[in-house]
Amino acid sequence: MRPWTSVPPQSGRRFVITGANSGVGFQAARILGSRGAEIVMACRNLEKGEEAARQVPGYDAGRVVVRRLDVADLSSVRAFAADFLADHDGLDVLVNNAGVLGAPLGLTGDGIETHFATNHLGHFALTNLLLPALRDRVVVTGSREHRRGEIDLEDLVWDRRPYKAFAAYGQSKLANLLFMTELHQRLTAAGSDVRAVGAHPGASSTHITSGSGNPVLTWVGYHGAKLVSMPAWRGALCTVYAATMDIPGDTYIGPHGRLEMHGWPSAARRSRSARDAELGRRLWEVSEKLSGVTFPLG
Repeated sequence: MRPWTSVPPQSGRRFVITGANSGVGFQAARILGSRGAEIVMACRNLEKGEEAARQVPGYDAGRVVVRRLDVADLSSVRAFAADFLADHDGLDVLVNNAGVLGAPLGLTGDGIETHFATNHLGHFALTNLLLPALRDRVVVTGSREHRRGEIDLEDLVWDRRPYKAFAAYGQSKLANLLFMTELHQRLTAAGSDVRAVGAHPGASSTHITSGSGNPVLTWVGYHGAKLVSMPAWRGALCTVYAATMDIPGDTYIGPHGRLEMHGWPSAARRSRSARDAELGRRLWEVSEKLSGVTFPLG
């Protein structure tokens, strides 16, 4: 497959990227900034966010700003959305990128399991809060691990099941793709031109295991991945492709190579569970109840 690196010009287009201070989010910001985009880097740690932003093309020209957002905290999500809507007249692309992998069993201040709160619920709330301002698309970040995911809507806090961090991660990644498809269907039904699309970075070297609380897992997750994974900028191309190319809603992008671990942006496969419309509808209803945020259109 011919490598895809020809990102179209993005001058005049505004992006919000969550978790943009490192990994795939940071590399996506750098690529988009080099093509003239205006970028809001939504980061939990403002100091790290500012340090990263100074390395993004367009920062010195005022096209790149950092705003605080902890997607695992629904009050932070609401505050970010309110401030963004007050300060900006619109948003072209929302990139739901922030994520955690390998976290120990724990609940957020809202009583939500950490993986589900960070990877799915916070982005569910953020997307719906920003939808009235969106002009083009939402990009949902998936993972190959969604294929191993199973969602138990009756036990999202792992009270009845033995907790396994990677199973919790797989559940949250399956939730991402179900959310993407259900959002696409709701947007279409509402007559909106906004698209919901998705991407995954394959095997990319990032710091995603830094939230595990386990220094060994964190070290292995980063340094071990460097030996077998693509550099983060290569994985970020799938996100950038989904964010900039003229693709239909409900399209899912990933690396083209074997097992979708390495390669250039191409159509990615989804599990049967990720295409379960009834499960997607039920997940949406549960997500509305847990977040207190509903679909704002039509």
